[in-house]
Amino acid sequence: MSGTRLNKYIASSGICSRRKADELIEAGAVLVNGKKVSELGYSVQPKDKVFVNGKLIHPVKHEYYRFYKPAGYITTMDDEKGRKTIYDLLPESLHSLKPVGRLDKDSTGLLILTNDGDLINALTHPSVKVPKLYRVSVNGKISQNDIDAMYKGIELEPGKIAYAQVDVLEIDNNTTIMEVLLYQGLNRQIRKMFENRGFEVISLKRIQHATLNLDGLKRGEFKPIKPRQIKELKNFLNRLASKND
Repeated sequence: MSGTRLNKYIASSGICSRRKADELIEAGAVLVNGKKVSELGYSVQPKDKVFVNGKLIHPVKHEYYRFYKPAGYITTMDDEKGRKTIYDLLPESLHSLKPVGRLDKDSTGLLILTNDGDLINALTHPSVKVPKLYRVSVNGKISQNDIDAMYKGIELEPGKIAYAQVDVLEIDNNTTIMEVLLYQGLNRQIRKMFENRGFEVISLKRIQHATLNLDGLKRGEFKPIKPRQIKELKNFLNRLASKND
């Protein structure tokens, strides 16, 4: 009898990617009809009940949204310090969706929200090197030496080197406005790289993530991503992944 592979079934619930689901299966965290299953290729039948870490899961319809994060909000569901989060701006119906990556409290711009665990993994896994484009302004005038240093790599911590491609758009009144392209996702990477070169970031906005951008969005606004755009995004990610194999 045909069914659904167990890792795909788990991923379709939105809790994780298929790769992570395989790890959960191997770790013995998955039960089917009350019995532990460690076979990665196990096939789930329509009437089967699947539990992950003791919780019954169900496949859900995948949803995809673009959100223009304003400044002053952190990218998490709850905050122990009581700070405002992006979910304060989103309707209850979207609270099950997870942001792909993060933007710090003072940063603005594009966040992709989804419950598609495989897509989140593909967009954030270090091996895929997904491009993310930012509009950044700093106090001071950037030199070619600064640009070259960022391209060659700056060691932010022992053994942790950050890279960025910088394109200067405007230098005016001791302020430099740039587009910064990243293929990494280190914590506060752009701010730390500029601080390393002696510059303070005045504003930072993500304007594009892979094939998606902010077109048609106002600050604080969210819109569903069209099926055509999701198909283009997944095709783009598949091409990137195949280059890195």
